Amino acid sequence: MKALKETLFALIGADAAGPVSDAADFAEKTLSRFVKTERKNGLTVIGTLPGETDYTVMIDAHIDQVAMIVTDVDDEGFLTVAAAGDIDLRALPSRPVTVHAKEKIPAVFCSTPPHLANGDKKYEKAEEIKLDTGLGKKAKETVSVGDIVTFAAKPVTLSDNRVSGRSLDDRAGVACILELAKRLSAKKLPVRVCFVLSDGEEIGLRGIRPAAFTVQPEEAIAVDVTFGDGIGIAEDECGKLGEGPMIGVSPSLDAGLSNKLIQTAKTAKIPYQVEVMGRSTGTNADMIGVSGKGVKTCTLSVPLRNMHTDTEVIDLTDLENTVRLLEDYILAGGLCGA
Repeated sequence: MKALKETLFALIGADAAGPVSDAADFAEKTLSRFVKTERKNGLTVIGTLPGETDYTVMIDAHIDQVAMIVTDVDDEGFLTVAAAGDIDLRALPSRPVTVHAKEKIPAVFCSTPPHLANGDKKYEKAEEIKLDTGLGKKAKETVSVGDIVTFAAKPVTLSDNRVSGRSLDDRAGVACILELAKRLSAKKLPVRVCFVLSDGEEIGLRGIRPAAFTVQPEEAIAVDVTFGDGIGIAEDECGKLGEGPMIGVSPSLDAGLSNKLIQTAKTAKIPYQVEVMGRSTGTNADMIGVSGKGVKTCTLSVPLRNMHTDTEVIDLTDLENTVRLLEDYILAGGLCGA
């Protein structure tokens, strides 16, 4: 898992949101070492491995992250931002961020001292919490309306297998795809495999639509994160960290694909969990399934704590088992080999 961790930390140490492309650039460079790649529609990266047949299995993870965008710069150097994605507003006060302006500017979200706080302050939108650049009146010389703002926290190791950091949603999935491409690139494949690192998931599943149209796969697996067990979360609403990836089961997903993934995991003795969803999944799978003439689609998700904050937590063994399951599934020919 050492290589997976190194790749993951490199990914979450970079950013990808709007015009900011550092993480996508890194992912594209890494993926191109193993497969033929192309860049589509901004940040989206597509890589392809040929197989013995043209039957195509698409494996997707989104490269973008939740971020913010500057909407105002006042005369004292304080910034107003709007959320670009579903930011957890409770975690914003006092958090360090990076403003991607003419140069990268460090800043912090303002926080009212508890001595002066009047009751429990609840924020309805990010615009209510100002950013302090420390630049004062000089801020307008560097920062402009429209600049992207991202969390600045560095990744940390909590234990041998648990790590915490920003944008693990969905750099965890991206790291799995890069490692999967590496392992499959040296093997003879029964099917064609397309790896998609898609843009725009956090702002409405936008990037996967043109990507799926471009690839036109017979089947697809969306690799993402899901709610992990934690304080105050009902057991039936989450997965357990360290007990394997969660295989999606939903009326909106293909039952045959879900069952094939479950059978593959059982045969190879790979730990897994089942994630039951009553309707849509809230992931790229929702768009993939209805793209083109329709695509048999399933989700494979890594349990994650503290979603949409800069202190998300995952277990690296779940990433390793995600890669193992995907590798075995593809080598078995996917649904084509059923």
